[in-house]
Amino acid sequence: MSIDRTLTTDREEAVTEEVLASFDATPDPRLREIMHSLVEHLHAFARDVRLSEREWEVAIGFLTRAGHITDQRRQEFILLSDVLGLSMLTIAINEPREPGATESTVFGPFFVDTAPEVPLGGDIARGAAGIPCYVSGQVRSVTGVPIEGARIEVWEADEDGFYDVQYPDGRSAGRGWLRSGHDGEYRFRSILPAPYPIPHDGPVGDLLAATARGPMRPAHLHFMVTAPGYRTLITHIFVAGDPYLDSDAVFGVKQNLVVDVVSHDAVDPTPDGTRSERGWTSIDFDLVLAAHDGS
Repeated sequence: MSIDRTLTTDREEAVTEEVLASFDATPDPRLREIMHSLVEHLHAFARDVRLSEREWEVAIGFLTRAGHITDQRRQEFILLSDVLGLSMLTIAINEPREPGATESTVFGPFFVDTAPEVPLGGDIARGAAGIPCYVSGQVRSVTGVPIEGARIEVWEADEDGFYDVQYPDGRSAGRGWLRSGHDGEYRFRSILPAPYPIPHDGPVGDLLAATARGPMRPAHLHFMVTAPGYRTLITHIFVAGDPYLDSDAVFGVKQNLVVDVVSHDAVDPTPDGTRSERGWTSIDFDLVLAAHDGS
């Protein structure tokens, strides 16, 4: 190594050591561990790619734009975490190890905590455009015990690929929550999930375009299930045969979450006795919860 390179290396390492030392007195040991590791890896990344000042400025601008576009209806930083695979990696690290539990996947940026309650068998679509889809199954433990009264939050995009919060009129459609019944059963009416692009009119979309990646997600339906004594389950069910199953922009597909959709003719009576000129579909999927481990 030349003298100039040695001086450069020493100067760079001195910066890192000074920053690390600034966190040594952090009272919370876990926060201290996280900040030390973050600094070490972030500085190592900058040295590895020989980050230029111009590139640093572009990165700061990117994050600034992500902050400006984020509001109560859109979370650009979650999108960024999703397309970088950080969301799914965090899920993989923290997912319960109980065999048989329904696998978790990404939360996504479009959940809202003010969804309307619907009765067992009720209509979650609430006017969202799409082919009717009747979803049913059982909420149970990994040992097969039915879970009564579990809260099941459901949300999805319409057939045009938009969630209700992406419309400017304040509608609430394609989302709701219900309780599982006495035998853990759940059922509701919604619409057949459709593939759609994640929002790509902002900085995350620019990143995907610059790296020749697509923004599409395969057709899916979101679930969040909570019950006392059990770990919260955040998952999707994906439609078998969807063309984007192998290229999900946020890496959320797991084979055990891919389900078959049964198609029915318009003349066939639906579970709630209504009729649909477009025909209707049905999905059966059990939601299996892992016991809470107290962590």
